[in-house]
Amino acid sequence: MKPTLFILAAGMGSRYGGLKQLDGLGPDGETIMDYSVFDALRAGFGKIVFVIRKDFEADFREKVISKYEDKVPVDVVFQSVDKIPAGFVCPADRTKPWGTTQAVLMGAGAIKEPFAVINADDFYGRDSFAVLAADLMRPRIRKGDYSMVGFRVGNTMTENGTVSRGICKTDGDMLTAVEERTDIRYDATRNIVTNNTAGELETLDPSTPVSMNMWGFTPDFFDFAEERFSDFLTKNIDVPKSEFPILPCIEPLVQNGTVTVKVLDTTSRWFGVTYSADRQGVVDKFAELHAAGEYPTPLF
Repeated sequence: MKPTLFILAAGMGSRYGGLKQLDGLGPDGETIMDYSVFDALRAGFGKIVFVIRKDFEADFREKVISKYEDKVPVDVVFQSVDKIPAGFVCPADRTKPWGTTQAVLMGAGAIKEPFAVINADDFYGRDSFAVLAADLMRPRIRKGDYSMVGFRVGNTMTENGTVSRGICKTDGDMLTAVEERTDIRYDATRNIVTNNTAGELETLDPSTPVSMNMWGFTPDFFDFAEERFSDFLTKNIDVPKSEFPILPCIEPLVQNGTVTVKVLDTTSRWFGVTYSADRQGVVDKFAELHAAGEYPTPLF
């Protein structure tokens, strides 16, 4: 069974500004999502599902989906603040969606096969889709058998500020914990450094695996996620800007043995538009990839 690619495209880029998911960065106006779809198709994915906000559906269909809806089955689902588990009532003044766990839950009715979850505004690279597709197509005999692509931190940096990454702790290739760091950066000598939980400066090996929100799930994850999301809402439904990302959803399930997550190594280099100053560098990188023959022009 071919896996599905589930693209989280409902968010706004607060640091970058605007709907960066629709920003044409490739030489023929390609969006970052277009490259993800292209890489996924050549890796063996068989369907694409997007989660977006209803208010930009028309623009999204025109500028993104129209490029390849005749090449692969495409579905769209919608994230909104009121789509929460039964038994909860969304506060009337709530305007902010509930985070990426809620976004993933929007796909429950559309996805019946193993699936990958990615961000719309991150370029993940060809190898990452290849290793994740291969893992998603392996046989499974139990629930909760998941995976994530562990990017080497040295392949995920920006020259224009700090980055936030989840540093993966592993036992062999199995995830045991993730430490969130919000200030990973280059120092004056180009070492990669961050402050640990005690506030002490720590140097990271460039090969340290980090989470870039590239996950491999089977449909049973929807049940786990809804239960965890319900627990979150019980405590946080009246907190106006509370969010429930995928990492805090899944990490307790890993630690109590309910699920396992295999960390897949990749040689791919991540890049994205975290800051507005990143944009030209991303445009240049896409131009280089096309010039090297890695991608055709136009992409679709």
